[in-house]
Amino acid sequence: MTDALQLEIDGPVARIAFNRADKRNAISQAMWEAFPRLVDAAVAERTVRILVIQSATPAMFSAGADIGEFTEKARDPVWQAGNRRALRGAQLAISRAPIPTLAVVDGDCVGAGCGVALACDMRIASSRARFGITPAKLGLVYPLHDIKLLVDLVGPGQARRILYTGELLSADEALVIGLIEVGTTVEALSREAELLIARIVENAPSSTTGLKGLVRRVLDGDRDDDADSAAIFDGAFAGADFAEGLAAFAARRKPVFADR
Repeated sequence: MTDALQLEIDGPVARIAFNRADKRNAISQAMWEAFPRLVDAAVAERTVRILVIQSATPAMFSAGADIGEFTEKARDPVWQAGNRRALRGAQLAISRAPIPTLAVVDGDCVGAGCGVALACDMRIASSRARFGITPAKLGLVYPLHDIKLLVDLVGPGQARRILYTGELLSADEALVIGLIEVGTTVEALSREAELLIARIVENAPSSTTGLKGLVRRVLDGDRDDDADSAAIFDGAFAGADFAEGLAAFAARRKPVFADR
């Protein structure tokens, strides 16, 4: 673990917070390497139903990769290969986490920092958030996995515009093109994020994890049911969560679902 990334678990909510304000939360290789361990630690807690990624400091999310580290080491092929593996490992850990994930963005969310937000299932942003993916301004190219995350959200045309220009988008424009799911004011960000989190964690964890897995299959190219997806559908009817949901509906009360 690195102090630049902090994991906090509070009941059903795990939070990974960027904590490198002096560098605008620029992501170092040590931070990339820490991400999978922190995600795994969060998922291992059976009480956890959602993972939130945010900044420990208001008015910022992440300025992207640590350019100072790049400047010093980018021509070292051993470091470069390790950095590529670490970045991919972090992105896959976030995007393939079995529980729902949410990025809470307040301030600049640029480059690799935007890649972290894209790897989450959902994004909520304040009006002072700005989004950009800027490899073209540095003579770089992004990994295919990151590009797919972007195209899945905004489509190929908007993805091309974002990538080719490297321009920063306001939260309003990000909402219009589908880069974020919820936009709100700076003052309301925390409240709106907590309301969204509460709506998710009060639902059946078997449902949210099952649904997340099926959405991922669609994004990965599956188009129709097979034996595995049919088993997930059929198995839900025999599950404890369905029994509790049905009993709560009949009794006109809120369901209380067990941990994962």
